[in-house]
Amino acid sequence: MQELFVKYRNYLEVEKNASRYTVRNYTTDLTDFFVFLRSRGTLSLRDIDRNVLRDYLADLMEREFVKRSIARKLSAVRSLFRYLIREELVQTNPVKNTTSPRLDRRLPEFLTADEMARIIESPDISNPFGQRDRALLELLYASGLRVSELVGLNVENVDMDTREIRVWGKGSKERITLMGEPALKALQAYLTEGRQSLFGKKATNALFINRYGTRLTERSVQELLDKYAQAVGIAKKIHPHMVRHTFATHLLDGGADLRVVQELLGHASLSSTQIYTHVSKSQARKVYMSSHPLAKESNGEGNR
Repeated sequence: MQELFVKYRNYLEVEKNASRYTVRNYTTDLTDFFVFLRSRGTLSLRDIDRNVLRDYLADLMEREFVKRSIARKLSAVRSLFRYLIREELVQTNPVKNTTSPRLDRRLPEFLTADEMARIIESPDISNPFGQRDRALLELLYASGLRVSELVGLNVENVDMDTREIRVWGKGSKERITLMGEPALKALQAYLTEGRQSLFGKKATNALFINRYGTRLTERSVQELLDKYAQAVGIAKKIHPHMVRHTFATHLLDGGADLRVVQELLGHASLSSTQIYTHVSKSQARKVYMSSHPLAKESNGEGNR
């Protein structure tokens, strides 16, 4: 199984071009599955059938895994068996008709416009690190990029004239996203001043770099968000994907078309974007007060 597992990881990384998060999560989940198989004496993948899978699901529930984690682990096993079928290493897929647990639909967490502005404006732009951080935060919010897409950007991916950013997202799909004037100005300041100081004599085409002149990591972006949220007194646990949620929510609150938001986010399916059709309480109140005939302010005519 170990040799097969290595081949499957290579398949994910090379042929499927899966993100490092996907590879890491599938590796973790399949390791858990293999440990379960060994504990019950199942040493060959050919011996796995629907009964084994039912026992595994029961084991996960006994260990009190939440539905979302169970669904993800089952997805990893399903992906493995699709690979095994393709390589003709097994004849049947026992996961094919196994249903994942129904997930509770959760609304994405997002920041208010005021909270987002306070975080963006908190870096000290009198030094190179502050200039970098301001440009990074401005671009993250302005474009709705995934953090992996953000740290993967090169200087040549950003067109200052058209304010367009060329991105390679999930599955190496290329798309164009946009930025506004504040992000443009912050990037210009960073590129002409701060970035030059950071990389010194080193040659790199990475857009966002660290003190050593090498590409900034996803972990570093998380640490920056934690640092600036704490600095402005925001108690929420903020992560880069929350900024992406915020980007989508604020666009829709402002009247953007759902399909435009889908295109900017790089979602293959509109259903992935529809979760953002929730509206903030303030926006719901604003729409209600301006639209409902009996909610409008008194004008002295026909009021009850």
